[in-house]
Amino acid sequence: MKLFRIRGGVHPHDCKTLSADKAIEDLPMPSLLHIPLQQHIGAAAKPAVKRGDHVLKGQLLANSQGMISAPIHAPTSGRVVGVGHYPAHHASGLSVHTITLQPDGKDEWVELFPPADPFALDPAEIATRVAAAGIVGMGGATFPSAVKLNLRNRYSLHTLVINGAECEPYLTCDDRIMREYSANVIDGIRVMAYALGVENIIIGIENNKPQAQAAMREAATAFPNIQVVGLPMRYPMGSEKHLVQTLTGLETPARGLTADIGIVVHNPATALAVRDALCEGKPLVSRVMTVSGGAIQQPRNLRVLLGTKVQDVIDYCQGFREEPTRLISGGPMMGNVLPDTRVPTVKGCNGILALTAKEVSENQESPCIRCASCVQACPCGLLPLEMAANARAGNLDAVTKLGLMDCIACGSCSYVCPAHIPLVQYFNYAKGELASRQRAKHKQDETKRLIEQRNERMAAQERAKKEMMERRKREAAAKKAAAAAAAAKTAQEASA
Repeated sequence: MKLFRIRGGVHPHDCKTLSADKAIEDLPMPSLLHIPLQQHIGAAAKPAVKRGDHVLKGQLLANSQGMISAPIHAPTSGRVVGVGHYPAHHASGLSVHTITLQPDGKDEWVELFPPADPFALDPAEIATRVAAAGIVGMGGATFPSAVKLNLRNRYSLHTLVINGAECEPYLTCDDRIMREYSANVIDGIRVMAYALGVENIIIGIENNKPQAQAAMREAATAFPNIQVVGLPMRYPMGSEKHLVQTLTGLETPARGLTADIGIVVHNPATALAVRDALCEGKPLVSRVMTVSGGAIQQPRNLRVLLGTKVQDVIDYCQGFREEPTRLISGGPMMGNVLPDTRVPTVKGCNGILALTAKEVSENQESPCIRCASCVQACPCGLLPLEMAANARAGNLDAVTKLGLMDCIACGSCSYVCPAHIPLVQYFNYAKGELASRQRAKHKQDETKRLIEQRNERMAAQERAKKEMMERRKREAAAKKAAAAAAAAKTAQEASA
């Protein structure tokens, strides 16, 4: 299959040998699970249980709220010991709404959704079951998967692309999933393609995963509409827009979706979760993640119950070799720095990395030397040096015109910058500030609208009051005239 070249990108050392050959293991049951209600893009789920309730594995803990949301299910059986706040799986460490569950050790399943032949279901029913299972994008984006499966209603789709690139250094969980569960992954892919109404399926896997490529090709042998394609090893090949362009030559419109060009992208782990939900009736209560980095004693690939503390995961890997300089959720290029090991694992956590000082660049920032290395590395064709200069100056309008919203925050520019300027941090700051200003403007506009509505309502009430008073005056005058006429008539009759 012909591949198309994309611009930019970098070639960081992949560091995957630390865990690539480690088979997936099940992490033992922890003593407590802290299950956040916000594990997805969109509205947080609403609790459906209270403190003291006993729940079974897979039982609904929190309902989704609105179209862009996802429900939360119990990772195991046990007792709800708290419905409150707990530190988030986020760099801020701020507390979020969380359900705390004390496992009873029985791991007893609730009565599951009856398994069904997915291909005998209506596509809308498949999306409904995927939504009910709480499945989100497992590559890290955490967008509710059912919403993407319903795109067939709004777009003319022709291709499903499976993103098996896993281009972030250190991470090997998708690699292991494709090696160990290739047949199940293919089943999930076929279900998603059926739900989307597409025939053409392309599975893109980077060439540093030959065993995953071989396993997926073997599992797809009986399905001629599925192609397994080797991808060049270049970061950020896992960016869905760049992956689609590499595989098809089609470019996604600026600030558009791949669905605009007829293509939907999903992740191998998402496909496996969809298969489990449809064929076994199981909701999403655990996920496979990589635990790696130079500070980890024994790097591993683990299947972890959602809500397990990061410390429990690290303890199972025999702890730290040395105190890590940086603790990251996800990959080193786009992952989030974690405040500490108390935070729980969540649906979007595909890796926990404990990096040493040698693995982390802590060089001090120096002035830009105008080398344009960042321009050459940017896969989106942007001008990072100009964008950063305007972001520092607070000129958000200029940054936006230069393409801020097209930046995918891949970190390629920061990686190649000889001046060690944290370019992506400037762009994330600018995006956050822009969003803050938009929220403030929206609040201001909403306040103005409410005031205008109140003024209109008060004016209408004043008009109604005046009309009522005038009506009463007219009625009083009419009564007075009628009384006078009656009196005059009576007087006339009396005189007669």
